[in-house]
Amino acid sequence: MFRLLLTVAFLGWLAAPALAQQSQRSECLAMANASPRAMPAAFRQAAATPEVEITYAGHSTYFIDTPGGVRIATDYSGAYQVGRLPDVVTMNRAHSTHYSLYPDKRIPHVLHGWGEDGKPAVVAERIGDTFIRNVTTDIRRYFGDDSGTDMIRDGNSIFIFEVAGLCIGHLGHLHHKLDDSHFAQIGRLDIVMVPIDGTYTMSLDGVSDITRRLRASVVLPMHRFATPLDEFMQRIGKQFEIDRRTERSLRISRDSLPAIPTVIILDGV
Repeated sequence: MFRLLLTVAFLGWLAAPALAQQSQRSECLAMANASPRAMPAAFRQAAATPEVEITYAGHSTYFIDTPGGVRIATDYSGAYQVGRLPDVVTMNRAHSTHYSLYPDKRIPHVLHGWGEDGKPAVVAERIGDTFIRNVTTDIRRYFGDDSGTDMIRDGNSIFIFEVAGLCIGHLGHLHHKLDDSHFAQIGRLDIVMVPIDGTYTMSLDGVSDITRRLRASVVLPMHRFATPLDEFMQRIGKQFEIDRRTERSLRISRDSLPAIPTVIILDGV
């Protein structure tokens, strides 16, 4: 019996690194690179999973409530609060409406889209039932900067949330076109949150091209203050359905994704 217990413990010790590595693995990347028959098991089983609730709080802040009870807020500045405090906040530093250096201390997980000392941020973390990762992008410099360069390399991040068999992306304060390496790092997206201001981030033509290439089943516009929604819809509508709602929240699962890519406009500011 002692020898059996010792063997089991040894096998468990050998398996621990593999299990830890698996917990940090992106199923969305695996899914993007796999043929339909080679779909990862976690996604094949996702049909029976509960729904994710997504709420548009305002500007570029969405709240994502997962089946496991994790609450996530994107581009969190503290200005837009719906319901209880989030458990996880992601931030980008383009300007102060997208981050806070002094978030509520009761928020246990604060994820910056920028790194320290000029290094890119690296996020690959499982929190509850959600795997969160990032893809860095560059941002423009603003007033008062005399560095002589126009862009801050890896200054912001696209955040990707993998939960309940869904791949949910938030493009953040995107300032430039994405190249093939960005799309490869992003992988499969089922839902994508897209800035449509057309000026403060990037042009409507540019962000429309990115949205079409990502071809997510659901597009959630944000940064909606500067651009009439009709302008974005005219550019994107030839390939996407339009679904304008009076609610600020939607509940969605992998099974209920629309068959035709759809721009869903939730109520909010």
